[in-house]
Amino acid sequence: MGIIFSEKTKEFHLYNDQISYLMKIMRNGQMGQLYFGKRIPQKDNYDYLTENTYRPVSAFVYENEYSFSLEHLKQEYPSYGTTDFRMPAVEVSQQNGSRITNFQYVSHKIYPGKPALEGLPATYTQADAEADTLEILLRDELLGVELTLLYTIFQNENAIARSARFQNNGDVDYQLTTAMSLSLDLPDDDYEWIQFSGAWGRERYVKSRRLQQGIQSVGSTRGASGHFHNPFVVLKRPQADEFQGEVMGFSLVYSGNFLAQAEVDTFHVTRMMIGIHPAGFSWCLKPGGSFQTPEAVLVYSDGGMNAMSQTFHRLYRTRLARGVWRDKERPILLNNWEATYFNFTEEKLLAIAKTAKEAGVELFVLDDGWFSTRCGETSGLGDWWPNTERLPNGVQGLSEKIEALGLKFGLWFELEMVNKDSELYRSHPDWILRTPDRSVSHGRKQYVLDFSRKEVVDYIYIMTAKILRESKISYVKWDMNRNITECYSTAYEACQQGEIFHRYILGLYDLYERLTSEFPHILFESCASGGGRFDPGLLYYAPQAWTSDDTDAVERLKIQYGTSYAYPLSSMGAHVSITPNHQLGRSTPLKMRGDVACFGAFGYELDLAQLSAEELEEVKQQIRFVKTYRHMIHTGSFYRLLSPFEGNITAWMVVSEDQKHAIVAYFKVLNDANCEYRRIRLKGLKEEICYRVTDEYAQSDDFYGSELMQVGLITTDSSAGQPLGEGKYGELCTDFWSRMVLLDAVD
Repeated sequence: MGIIFSEKTKEFHLYNDQISYLMKIMRNGQMGQLYFGKRIPQKDNYDYLTENTYRPVSAFVYENEYSFSLEHLKQEYPSYGTTDFRMPAVEVSQQNGSRITNFQYVSHKIYPGKPALEGLPATYTQADAEADTLEILLRDELLGVELTLLYTIFQNENAIARSARFQNNGDVDYQLTTAMSLSLDLPDDDYEWIQFSGAWGRERYVKSRRLQQGIQSVGSTRGASGHFHNPFVVLKRPQADEFQGEVMGFSLVYSGNFLAQAEVDTFHVTRMMIGIHPAGFSWCLKPGGSFQTPEAVLVYSDGGMNAMSQTFHRLYRTRLARGVWRDKERPILLNNWEATYFNFTEEKLLAIAKTAKEAGVELFVLDDGWFSTRCGETSGLGDWWPNTERLPNGVQGLSEKIEALGLKFGLWFELEMVNKDSELYRSHPDWILRTPDRSVSHGRKQYVLDFSRKEVVDYIYIMTAKILRESKISYVKWDMNRNITECYSTAYEACQQGEIFHRYILGLYDLYERLTSEFPHILFESCASGGGRFDPGLLYYAPQAWTSDDTDAVERLKIQYGTSYAYPLSSMGAHVSITPNHQLGRSTPLKMRGDVACFGAFGYELDLAQLSAEELEEVKQQIRFVKTYRHMIHTGSFYRLLSPFEGNITAWMVVSEDQKHAIVAYFKVLNDANCEYRRIRLKGLKEEICYRVTDEYAQSDDFYGSELMQVGLITTDSSAGQPLGEGKYGELCTDFWSRMVLLDAVD
């Protein structure tokens, strides 16, 4: 691993054993992009990678010269208007109305390790030897504004972290209106664009299309990363699949408005950018002021989509998530929400908790309705003190009783919101985001607190910390059920109103940082009406997130499968709920619900006392299984085998770090009649190891890893023939059928 700068050729080479990233200082002083991909050797120069010839209808930088146009050069951090007509990574509005900039090379620094980003989440290192960092200082001499491009290359991962920092050393104000975290010009457009999009209840569905001339993009202007698109996209070669071919992943470590965009010009050059969405954004760079963009993580794989995903999984699980819960086994929880909604008493909660303890649950979580006058969604938000009519001994008393049962206790909050029917709103109606002299929209009868204001964040922190200090709380579910409208803050002057979306997110991060620092023993789980803010930014503070409000097992196949392209299984809150499902009304077997949910942070959303004795025994078996295998599931290598977006059958597997153990999960949504014989080739095993293969339906047998990966695992079920017959392949197969297969190395 290293970063080499050639003084002679003005070229930078960032490399490790797997990847290379090349760029250079161009003759006009700006930064040019040369190459990103599989590792190539270091050589004296890479001038052949700079191509720039005369083309008609172009504009040129130098007088009387027709061979240097930014329109046809690959750049590192491009601006618009000085011969480049493509979308820019940076734009600065100046007092004379101009938006033209010229950021030229001044100096650079190379050093081991990785710097933190002030006020922002970012990947990190635990030892300087894990990574090298390059800072390139550029300056626009006319403006007196400096731009620092930051690059960190990791030693053991084919990943590069990038961001940009602006500093106004001039004596007048400027408006920074575009500041992307990453821009990468690629030499061709032979890629498929993959995005992860959907809506509430169907988050992160896999969508794919070929790049074409023009602009393809996804983004959010909702004040949150959102249910509809995720701040993560993939470019892959058309021939690439899960296990072979070139793939690049682009991920933004941020929880607010974002844009991910690929622009293909008429010469088939692709410009990929990701960062804060320019719509509605501006930052007033006052003299002496600065702005730091969020971090973007760029991953390259020449081994297909799975290899890319595994890089993100390792990096985000071990070098983005932090704290004592990063590496600890996550407790099996039971959340009371779908069991009771708002209709509960302390006695009812204790009865649910007692049954949960007897089944093997480790953590009881009290959801919405425990505070102030909260008996429905119209009141109470913002007043974070116990409702003693429901909880006579408060949260403290309930938490002590739960712990006396032998369980840990968790609590739900929605700290960013307020109801008009609340003491907080009556005291501080000006503390919500709203535009003066205009009506204000609501969502679920709630309004968004102005987290761009320190006094608002301080107030919420004081109330929340008091509850957490006084009670025995081991887990916090942090919800957010409303996106931002009428984004305006009375605390800032007119020229700063474009900052409010971003300042809100900075306030959110500040509150998370203060609470997680003061209460490091508490496991925080983020939530936003399910998966509405499932992004890397929050994984820095909360190592797991509620993946979706939709707990239907069939829908969760797609949701969890799509989420796995960037996010580790340890980050996915996945629970077994009642049937018929409360979101879809679909009835699925308890077995399938458990088999899907165990590939995440496992839990239940029901009253176990309402189950039959047979079902309760099955729950106990599920819990024993998860306790046995959760460490391997969360830390092992995850392989997607069959996609729910491509057929009726889904399959995936997890392989332990030492490759001696594995779990294969196989799900069939609808039964089929007289179907073909089936097998799937497994992945990630050691060819020379002999594995004992066992499952619920067949006697155990021994196979070498080479057999299981080359010949495959037989997955034929009883529907190969007459579906109602049991025959050779064991137990009756029905709709919503699942099978779990265990592999263990034979000594």
